[in-house]
Amino acid sequence: MRTVWQFMGGFIRWIWRSINFMRVLVLNLCFLLLIIIGVMTYLHFQNKPLEPVKGALLVDLTGVVQDKPATNTLFRQWSKKLLERDKNKLQENSLFDIVDMLRQAKVDNNINGLVLSLSHLIAIDQPSLQYIGKALLEFRETGKPIYAIGDSYTQEQYYLASFANKIYLSPQGTVDIHGFATHQLYYKSLIDKLKINSHIFRVGTYKSAVEPFMRDDMSPDAREADQRWIHQLWRNYLEVVAKNRHLTAEQFFPAIPELLSRLEANGGNTAQYALNNKWVDQLASRSEIEKELVRVFGWDQKNEDFNFISIYEYNLKLKIDPTKNDHQIAVIFVNGMITDGLKTPNNVGGEDAAYEIRQARLNPKIKAVILRVNSPGGSVSASELIRSELATLHEAKKPLVVSMGGLGASGGYWISTPADYIIASPSTLTGSIGIFGVINTFENSLKSIGVSTDGVSTSPLSDISITKNLSPEFSKIMQMNVENGYKTFVKLVAAARHQDPKQIDSIAQGRVWTGLDAKNNGLIDQLGDFDDAVEKAAELANLKNYQLYQFGDQLNFRDMLFDQINAALPFAFKMQSPLSDIVSIFNRHSPDFVQSLKDPLNRYAICLNCSEVN
Repeated sequence: MRTVWQFMGGFIRWIWRSINFMRVLVLNLCFLLLIIIGVMTYLHFQNKPLEPVKGALLVDLTGVVQDKPATNTLFRQWSKKLLERDKNKLQENSLFDIVDMLRQAKVDNNINGLVLSLSHLIAIDQPSLQYIGKALLEFRETGKPIYAIGDSYTQEQYYLASFANKIYLSPQGTVDIHGFATHQLYYKSLIDKLKINSHIFRVGTYKSAVEPFMRDDMSPDAREADQRWIHQLWRNYLEVVAKNRHLTAEQFFPAIPELLSRLEANGGNTAQYALNNKWVDQLASRSEIEKELVRVFGWDQKNEDFNFISIYEYNLKLKIDPTKNDHQIAVIFVNGMITDGLKTPNNVGGEDAAYEIRQARLNPKIKAVILRVNSPGGSVSASELIRSELATLHEAKKPLVVSMGGLGASGGYWISTPADYIIASPSTLTGSIGIFGVINTFENSLKSIGVSTDGVSTSPLSDISITKNLSPEFSKIMQMNVENGYKTFVKLVAAARHQDPKQIDSIAQGRVWTGLDAKNNGLIDQLGDFDDAVEKAAELANLKNYQLYQFGDQLNFRDMLFDQINAALPFAFKMQSPLSDIVSIFNRHSPDFVQSLKDPLNRYAICLNCSEVN
């Protein structure tokens, strides 16, 4: 028996030593990897070519374009170089880096022109397209040519291509211009069949984010509101691309019967139709396009291609002027859903945003702040935390200008109320002044399979669970809470915009407005872009010489490493199954499962109905 115990003890000690050995080995390997990464990163950014070959700047954007990517600029550059992620279709690109590079290229003697190769550009909102288009127009006005090349073009890709002097298309390609649409799933019947109770608390006729729980189709009010803003976006799109092609909007995109007739006359050849309709300038194969680009930019013997440098290789020079260092305009990004706590990839943490705002207020070098908002809204408590910190900044007499991107709606508008000045694009979606909350309970679903819930409680408010029906008392408190939040929202807007609360209520009710309508309704001060916001901030702060300071770019290596890991995790562990889609239906607008049990009163949301726009 003693021998058995000795053997087991020895075996356990061996396992323990093996575990310790593996732990030390893994930690040492990780440490060694970090050293190698650090050395390679240093060598990469120190050994840059002093005199790049003259040629074209190849704008080969891949992935999505955002105001503020989840990962730091420096780390994105490193990961593309060392991990060969240039063709990662999920990668994020900074809107402001792109614009800065285009503006640098227009005065760069080594850049003789631009080549737009946009086939891997997946997603970008319309205000961002307009801002990049502005930079492309500035480039073209220098006399340097812009060429657009592609086998096919989506609507987003074509918007940028329309700024080119010459657009090439493959003879078998297509320009997929079809208009915009919104669509979303409605699952009231499914909820009924699964015996799920959706308890809905909302204020606002147009707060349609909750309609999928209530209906099997779009309400007339939601349809009327969506039709207005989507037609405005489409008109904005057509006016720009038609002007770039020296056509009227009606000539560029004729009525559908006329379009079909012209396409039929071309035998269904979409490429020939695009050429005849002046959407493109020439149909050409890749080899033919290459010959033309070689003629214009010269031949690169080493790479066996025309002379070019990719926008991902083009080094953006830092514009640091020590004489302006004491006069800074801070840029703080609110990019994504507004959530409680700390930031997560593509979400804004209320605590992080409030901290940055406080730092800007306390920094004597920062004379003004631009809040760049591109958010559909989110948590009331997180939005109020950000708003209150901005109000304190305002009280400190530091000018605050809000620059809205694609979205500045609901919670995104809530946090904008302390601003001295609000600027939005004509295609920005804003407003959505309303509040809603949804709690799904599953007592009938459980009962249908023989599961019941029972217990005792000290009051009707203490026993709240998704396995039981909500008590009338709790439901009444929730609705009063939401109504009070709406009244607070309206009062904040009314005070900020110097209007009567009744006036604000008439344009609120959860309705979404374009920037153009928001200007007419007094919800914003000016139609414009980020450049206009910078100019206004400098004007309000009486600054002639200043530098922009972007919060969030100053990360140490550890922060960048964890930032990159966090950004990658959602893609690495994303469920790809029909079941995950069904589960997301019941949690899309409802409180978090665990949090709903702990603190359901604080989980109502102010959020835009985020319909997908094609």
